[in-house]
Amino acid sequence: MSARPSLVGTFRRGLAVSPEFRTGIVITLVMAGFASLGRAAVPFLTQRVTDEGLLAPDGVNVELATRYASVGAVVLTLSALLAWRVRTRMVTAAEAGLATLRIRAFKKVHELSVLTQNEEQRGRYVSRVTGDVETMRDLMQWTGAAMLISALEAVVVFIVMLAYSWQLALVVLCAFIPMMLALFYIQPRVRVAFQGVRAQMGDLLGKTSEQIVGVATIRSYGVQERMRGQLRDEIDSIFAAERRASRLASTNFATSVFGQSLGTGLALIVGTLLALDGGMTVGTVVAFAFLVYMFSGPLMWIIEMLAEMQRAMVGWRRALELVDQEITVVDPGEAGIEIPRGRGDLKVKGVRLTYPGGPEVLKGIDIDLPTGQRLALVGRTGSGKTSLARLLSRFFDPTSGSIEVGGVDLRKVPMHSLRHSVAVVPQEGFLFDGTIRSNLEYSLPNASPEDLERRALSAMESLGLEPWLDRLPLGIDTPVGPRGELLSAGERQLVSITRAYLRDPELLILDEATSAVDPATEVRISRALEGLMAGRTSVVIAHRLSTAERADVIGVMDQGELVEYGTHRDLVKGKGIYADLYAAWMSQTRD
Repeated sequence: MSARPSLVGTFRRGLAVSPEFRTGIVITLVMAGFASLGRAAVPFLTQRVTDEGLLAPDGVNVELATRYASVGAVVLTLSALLAWRVRTRMVTAAEAGLATLRIRAFKKVHELSVLTQNEEQRGRYVSRVTGDVETMRDLMQWTGAAMLISALEAVVVFIVMLAYSWQLALVVLCAFIPMMLALFYIQPRVRVAFQGVRAQMGDLLGKTSEQIVGVATIRSYGVQERMRGQLRDEIDSIFAAERRASRLASTNFATSVFGQSLGTGLALIVGTLLALDGGMTVGTVVAFAFLVYMFSGPLMWIIEMLAEMQRAMVGWRRALELVDQEITVVDPGEAGIEIPRGRGDLKVKGVRLTYPGGPEVLKGIDIDLPTGQRLALVGRTGSGKTSLARLLSRFFDPTSGSIEVGGVDLRKVPMHSLRHSVAVVPQEGFLFDGTIRSNLEYSLPNASPEDLERRALSAMESLGLEPWLDRLPLGIDTPVGPRGELLSAGERQLVSITRAYLRDPELLILDEATSAVDPATEVRISRALEGLMAGRTSVVIAHRLSTAERADVIGVMDQGELVEYGTHRDLVKGKGIYADLYAAWMSQTRD
């Protein structure tokens, strides 16, 4: 496993991914510097008011004191306005950078192969795109701006302190040495602690999402308390991790408070001694006390914000890890070759597939299916049918071998062209929350509302679905609900079939889905599928041998191998695996 990038490495990579973060940064730094100078002028004016106004040799000089106080008010007002402008500039740049990071992270989720996505809970991807990116908001908008201004202010104030008295400046600096040593010791441990917290938060979101999706199953088995207990354990673990991280951060802050108190006390003692010896005026001592406060205050603020910065940097790193994740299914883009229209011939040549860290699941598959023919894949559970179907859809690529449609290797076909030429109808049709119309729009994203409706109604007429559509309360505008749950399983499948028909693909990949519906809906789905497959090259994962009987050719899968390949009649005569399956099925049908 590769080492995690350092804080500086994360920052550099983050700026490269979201260059908007550094937009106008030079001007922002200059403005922040002037804002710090304005605040640093206050002790100087305080000294003048004290020495030349309040303690003047000829008595109190009200006019001079008033003049210096007025100048101080103007300087502080200008400094505040500059600080406000720095803040607004950083907020604008931060929002632009966060938007870019979100877009790139979300885009990467869609670019990752199904095989890669299956290695991690979906909720963790959601955590990285949302929660981890969101942790950076305060860093870039508020914490970052405050730390930037505070750091500049501390530098400027220390330079002024040196100008007043280098002896006192060194005394104050020595008082903060314990704080710096504690910072170097504790801060790496704070970072590690927050890394653990963010990782656990991703796990929690993944498990929560899983339980929400599977709530029906949880209730049906009566394991609500058990699942709640799992979440409680996860939440308790996160609470303990957050408490450990906060305890470390609090130690840092307590050390800074000690440094501030020690520095101020030493400055006053040494300054008073110097004043008694005549080496320093009262106003200078008072001004230096102000300077110590102004120097230590920003340092304390920076240390207090370091914990938040560590939390944000961990989130930033996790989001960048997603953005930088390797894409295993590469889109050739404009350099690719589109599948010729009217050609759906399929050639699978020596395809092998090994899942990461697992056994070989496909072992040298060879298929030659002419345009317009129908192939039914049959075999026991775990024989490799679904893995082969996903390769044909290029949800991931084979370990070796090639797959060609229309004479073109799928790895050379641009993704936008591939998704138009190869359509998939899964066993369980997934619908997005909205209406039937909005779900059909995925096939025709550029069609006008009128054109979409016209083509959708024509498609349903061709598939024999008009009677079903007419019975729906709002027709094509009927709501489907989240994941299509306002419709029955069979109705969701009908929408999926219509969606695939509108795509007008060259190759169809279908996972037969009629086993969990009523007989009337099964007939309607079967007729719609026949209309969908008419004249198209089709590969069907057949769960029923009645479906295999109607195919032009049948492929029998067993333990990752294509052990039999031929027509229904030839395979029944061959007395192999298919013949045994068919005999058993016929026996059950008669019974």
